[in-house]
Amino acid sequence: MDRVTAAQVFVTIVEQGSLSAAAERLDMSRAMVSRYLSEMERWSEIRLLHRTTRQISLTSAGEQAYERSLKLIELAEAMPVQQSVGSQALKGLLRVSCCQALGISALSVAIPEFMRKYPQIAVSLEISNKTTKLVEERIDLAIRITNNLGLSLIARPLSTCHSVICAAPSYLADKKIPLKPADLAMHNCLTYNLFDKNLWSFEKQQEQYSVPVSGTLSANESTVLMEAALQGAGISMQPYYSVSPYLKSGQLVELLPDYQPQVMGIYGIYVSRQNMPATLRALLDFLVEWFDTAPHWQQLALKS
Repeated sequence: MDRVTAAQVFVTIVEQGSLSAAAERLDMSRAMVSRYLSEMERWSEIRLLHRTTRQISLTSAGEQAYERSLKLIELAEAMPVQQSVGSQALKGLLRVSCCQALGISALSVAIPEFMRKYPQIAVSLEISNKTTKLVEERIDLAIRITNNLGLSLIARPLSTCHSVICAAPSYLADKKIPLKPADLAMHNCLTYNLFDKNLWSFEKQQEQYSVPVSGTLSANESTVLMEAALQGAGISMQPYYSVSPYLKSGQLVELLPDYQPQVMGIYGIYVSRQNMPATLRALLDFLVEWFDTAPHWQQLALKS
């Protein structure tokens, strides 16, 4: 049996919590899932899972096998689309979901470049800040900025998102400039209404700081808060890639430059590693390279 597929099945069993759930996620029979697990244990010459009628858990050997399986899958995913499959041969529709800020700053440039390389692949972009249900909404790839990936999600790292605290000169004109995170509590901060509480976290010289913030305007999309900040409505925490042009032009001023807001990951999230379409693999491979090397992204995302 194919060891990469066996590793994918084993990881899915662990992430889904049962053989039945793994079979459903992989669109595979439960018997086949059980067979792959048996082969994994035969190769390892030791039991990898404790199994009861209600739950499964990893043995100590299973924990090591899980980590090795993740590395094997990562290596397999890092392999580019086979050269024998030419760009002209790949065709079909890919449905991609992302938030508005990343769509405007990154994907509006990256996707046209991808389509020039693969002219027969069509892309439908779904711009949304809500949690996407990939299967129900028929989304092939969701690109999300987060540090909280659920175990049930299959995600490939694409890049990192650095944030900056900023405000317009018109807002700061008659106010005391915040010099430390605690000073933000006395300012009108433009917040995200996706959470019950707004806690902004920072790091300085490996020391952590957190401060609760509040204000008169909240929204579920960072671009709205950015536009409000440009109008002098208050202080905003923004992705650096969104506001870097305004910082360079002086329309926005960076605050607390010695304190680094929490860095987040940018991930490509998809449903299954099993039988991944070549078109989706091509897009993932392209985006990994684009975020790593594209001058457009490097200029926007990296603070000088």
